[in-house]
Amino acid sequence: MNVAEIEDLIYRRSGLLGVSGFSSDMRALRASSEATARQAIALFVYRIVREIGSMVAALGGLEGLVFTGGIGENDATTRQEVVEASHWTGARLDFERNARGNGLISADKSPVAIWAIPTDEEHMIALHCVEALAIGRA
Repeated sequence: MNVAEIEDLIYRRSGLLGVSGFSSDMRALRASSEATARQAIALFVYRIVREIGSMVAALGGLEGLVFTGGIGENDATTRQEVVEASHWTGARLDFERNARGNGLISADKSPVAIWAIPTDEEHMIALHCVEALAIGRA
C-alpha cells in the first residue's frame, strides 16, 4: 500500500466500518440485525470503558464523565452501555435525563456527575480567533 492507501485505510475504512463491514454510522449499526454490527458496537463501548479505566487510574479518581460529539450527544443507548460497563466508578444514570440527552444526565445520588454536552466547535474557533486578534492588537 502507498501512503494515500494507508491513510484511507486508517481514516476511512477502520473503526466501526472496519469491524461491521458495512457502516461507520452508529444509527445504521443500531438499526441492523447483522452480527458484525453488534460486534462493532460492543468493541466501541469496550474501548471507551477501557480508556475511562485508564484515565481514572492516571487521575486517581473520577468526578465527572462528559459525552459529546456525534455519538456522545445523540446516542442514549451508547451512553447507557458505557455507564453501565463503568459501574465500578459509581457512576449512575438517570434514565429519563439520558433519554433527553442534554445537560446533566446522572442520577441525583450518583457520586460521578455525567453530562451530555453538545459540541460547538465553530463557536470555540470564533472565540479563539477573537482572543488571538485582541492579543495581536496589544
